Amino acid sequence: MVEIQKLAAAVVGRVLAGRSLDTELGTAWRRHTRLAARERAAVQDLAYGTLRFLGRLEALLEVLLDKPLRDARLRTLLLVALYQLEHTRAAPHAIVDHAVRACEALGLPSAKGLANAVLRNFLRHRAGLAARVQRSEVARYSHPQWWIDRLRAQYPARYAAVLEAGNQRPPLALRVNRRRADPDDYLAQLARHGIAAHPGGADAVLLDIPVPVERIPGFGEGLVSVQDAAAQLAAPLLDVRGGMRVLDACAAPGGKTAHLLERADADLTALDSDAARLERVRGNLARLGLVANVVCGDACEPPGWWDGRPFERILLDAPCSASGVTRRHPDIKWLRRAADIAQFAQLQRRMLDALWQLLARGGKLLYATCSVFHEENREQVAQFLERHGDATRLSLPAVDNDPQLPAGQLLPDERHDGFFYALLQKA
Repeated sequence: MVEIQKLAAAVVGRVLAGRSLDTELGTAWRRHTRLAARERAAVQDLAYGTLRFLGRLEALLEVLLDKPLRDARLRTLLLVALYQLEHTRAAPHAIVDHAVRACEALGLPSAKGLANAVLRNFLRHRAGLAARVQRSEVARYSHPQWWIDRLRAQYPARYAAVLEAGNQRPPLALRVNRRRADPDDYLAQLARHGIAAHPGGADAVLLDIPVPVERIPGFGEGLVSVQDAAAQLAAPLLDVRGGMRVLDACAAPGGKTAHLLERADADLTALDSDAARLERVRGNLARLGLVANVVCGDACEPPGWWDGRPFERILLDAPCSASGVTRRHPDIKWLRRAADIAQFAQLQRRMLDALWQLLARGGKLLYATCSVFHEENREQVAQFLERHGDATRLSLPAVDNDPQLPAGQLLPDERHDGFFYALLQKA
């Protein structure tokens, strides 16, 4: 357990230095090849949990210390230990003991007494400390202050619920490949394997308790894919029919590409600027038994890859702040800066204007983000409509009876992540 705690702290430390959590976990697995699956899961849980509640944990650590820590490794170790004490069932005395021993393993023997004192002081005074740090919004919601302020301004009645949803463990949704399985039959198959689940939409199945991918029946055979229920709305909203020429403009890792092809025999081009991530698209298509034209190119620069033939349908799942999926990627809220939102909005604008020229007359473009910020969503679409007189925003059809969908903005809840959709038609 000492090594697990130590490794989780190292991963968190590198994230706080500006690196991606997924990247750092991947690096950790390559460096520590002897870790068992159970140990990897433990490291991942500690890293995710610490970052999920970082605002509160940092506030607790601040009041527990007489002066700031100079060693970043000790700081992240204590943050991980505080997360364990607050949010796991591990024995408190064992957590403290492991943290003290980890100081030795980190080459910080002089810090053992401090680590012991800080953590035991937390255990003695946790109720009072909890009340004290609740005065800070960053501690209360575990999001940066600029993020809290922006959500409060844009969703005055719902911002607290959105922030709290961002700190929950996400649901695990599966998308049933209708070319190979029926959703009701697949639910019965899950039940036979002792996995409780329920319908989450036309093609979606929600697991009551998430399980590792390798334990999902039929995954390797292409019966299902892991995809959030909100993301599964893209394919039905775009209304693709057999034979249509379709572009998925930011396709990697391929979930929406595959869903479109599961629903219709389309002539589909899957475009992405990242060649390495396109390999994941190819892998997903192969697993599911689907075929697409996979192209590496920049959506902002169509002359580099477009053959000049218009598309009847275009899906633009645009790069964004990912502010609607922080519960899946808790590092995002600490790595993003307020200025990033305007930069994303500028890129989205360029993509929309470039891809609009590729859409056939009467064709439809579905603009999507996994953001909850208005600048990337409804304001982006409103500005687009002002620039393009031949564009009309269509009403979204009823899909899966989601009451949030008609407005286009889905906020994170127990069923799905935060997502935005706008369906645009060329005159």
